[in-house]
Amino acid sequence: MTKNILTRRALFETGAVAFVASLTVPAIATVQKTKGLDARNEEAIRKYYKSWETRDWHPFDVLLADNFTFTSAAGDDHISKAQFKTRCWDTQVDFVGHFDLKHVFGNGNDALVLYVCTTKNGKTFKNAEYHHLKEGSIEAIECYFGAASNYTSAVAGKS
Repeated sequence: MTKNILTRRALFETGAVAFVASLTVPAIATVQKTKGLDARNEEAIRKYYKSWETRDWHPFDVLLADNFTFTSAAGDDHISKAQFKTRCWDTQVDFVGHFDLKHVFGNGNDALVLYVCTTKNGKTFKNAEYHHLKEGSIEAIECYFGAASNYTSAVAGKS
């Protein structure tokens, strides 16, 4: 018969593992719970894309929170609303024809939007954008472009 001796060190390590597990398991469990995208936030997202099509900055500006930031692989790292207007809106709005929102889904204040945009010259590109919202205002967007070899940006397709 073997005798198992529980040392203070083994007891401490077991307690530490149990403590970490007690913190981690509830966090994992809450990630699994989804309540769906808040209706007010989904409406704001749809208005955001419609404003590109109508080329009207004022309603677009109202949708963006004062602390709005935009991030993309094109060198935009959490740029402000003013920088977004200059770098993105002013340079792209005249090329956008229509957004076909393929998927808008999320949880509460966070949403993922997958879309196909058709430019005025008939070209298309696909993007995915992560939106963070608060009370119907868009606080942040992270844009993930489709592969460069398959999808052009609105500016690249302006020939």
